[in-house]
Amino acid sequence: MNYTPIIGLEIHCELKTKSKMFCSCPNGLGLEKEPNIHICPVCTGQPGTLPVPNEQAIEYVIKAGLALNCHIPKQTRFDRKNYFYPDLPKGYQISQYEQPLCQNGYILLQGNKKIKITRIHLEEDTGKLNHELQCENSLVDFNRAGVPLMELVTEPGLRSSEEAKKFCQELQKILRYIEISDADMEKGQMRCEANISLLPEDMEEKMENLGTKVEIKNLNSFRSIQKAIEYEIKRQTQSLKEGKPVTQETRGWDEAKQITYPQRVKEGAADYRYFPEPDIPPITLCHDEKCNIHELCVSKIKTQIPELPAQKKLRFLEEYEMDPKDADIIITDKSIANYTEQMVSELAEWFSSLRKKKSSLPEWKKERKKITKIATGWLVSKLFKLMKDHKTEIDACKITPENFAELMMLMYTKQINSQAGQMVLEEMFVTGADPEHVIQEKNLTQLDDADELQKIIEKVIQNNPLQIKEYKNGKPNVIQFLLGQVMKESKGKANPKKTLEILKKNLD
Repeated sequence: MNYTPIIGLEIHCELKTKSKMFCSCPNGLGLEKEPNIHICPVCTGQPGTLPVPNEQAIEYVIKAGLALNCHIPKQTRFDRKNYFYPDLPKGYQISQYEQPLCQNGYILLQGNKKIKITRIHLEEDTGKLNHELQCENSLVDFNRAGVPLMELVTEPGLRSSEEAKKFCQELQKILRYIEISDADMEKGQMRCEANISLLPEDMEEKMENLGTKVEIKNLNSFRSIQKAIEYEIKRQTQSLKEGKPVTQETRGWDEAKQITYPQRVKEGAADYRYFPEPDIPPITLCHDEKCNIHELCVSKIKTQIPELPAQKKLRFLEEYEMDPKDADIIITDKSIANYTEQMVSELAEWFSSLRKKKSSLPEWKKERKKITKIATGWLVSKLFKLMKDHKTEIDACKITPENFAELMMLMYTKQINSQAGQMVLEEMFVTGADPEHVIQEKNLTQLDDADELQKIIEKVIQNNPLQIKEYKNGKPNVIQFLLGQVMKESKGKANPKKTLEILKKNLD
């Protein structure tokens, strides 16, 4: 019998507010170098303290809900989720259950598959336990306790580990675009839990019983999400084929061994004994567009939603005729997308100025696809590599969009070739100089003079008799080696097309 995986996700994201969820302690997202420096009686659960909800955190979750096509109700409330663990100072967590901030949303994956979102709610994060195995001690750091935490729960609509990974990647992009969370999985700012069960293929359409659910906790990278789900699908399939029942439980992921392992029996909602938080009254949310007084006005928050990644990609494809693969990479980061947009705008300006001097050139609209493809190709392959090698973000890059566009136009007009262009780009990256300055300083203007090229080619032919013999004996690919030698002799300035023509004349 074949089985269909039924997958749902629970994703926690720390919000980058200035202060914690229910107190005025600074929100360091639990990344503080010293333990227990951003704590107070409220976030450590001292008797007699009262929580005060963080308005910015509520706005952020509403913002996320709007960006994720959710319904925002007119009233929301907090609940107590009761469980006992050393990193939970009060013995309960202030969360949401009956009336969450956002309901019934969705994300469209590539191919327009709609993954439904059941709910998005707001709660407080727990502290961190640091286990000292040699001393058999566990130490608690409460810096993270009380950090605002957004939890998103999907419907069980995912059918593969690849879909689960893509959902998380798309969510991360959206959260970064609306600037409510950096959602850095390596730093624990975004944590994923996957619920997996298997159904016989012929029962998938009925969806009456989703099978026995297993939850994998605290997956902290996109790769771990994919690998853990793949392993769990194989493990459950093997158990069912051997006639063994699947146990409803919580499992961990061992990154080193690439396996899941049992942790504890899975709790249900009743185990947490939810009840309304008595110290925080229900919160009314305003939906009136003309509202001037209400602080939590959904209509006002809606105006703050920027163009989102999927919308931006579609516009880039339509407006700039951008290569879809380049567009996918570029829209991943909002700052890079903005840089690219400025760069393409500058390309259009440079081209218009050039066309005024040279009327034989076609209109920008006809050359846009070709020039944009060259520019985005260099951006993705050349500039990104320099940024990665030097651990530099685009906001700190010394090459302005205008200078990058100018360099692309210099290559388009064949004033320099691609080899010289790479040298210019590297110098611009280090110094921030404009390309014209670098070209003049390093004498990199493309060499087109036939007599000069002939002299260099004759020297290369004289210095490489074996290769010349191979070429004449029927190995035409040798000419690429000879072209490389000419480029080396000319210090990258030789016009490749013209050089190849003269080389063939000399060899034939």
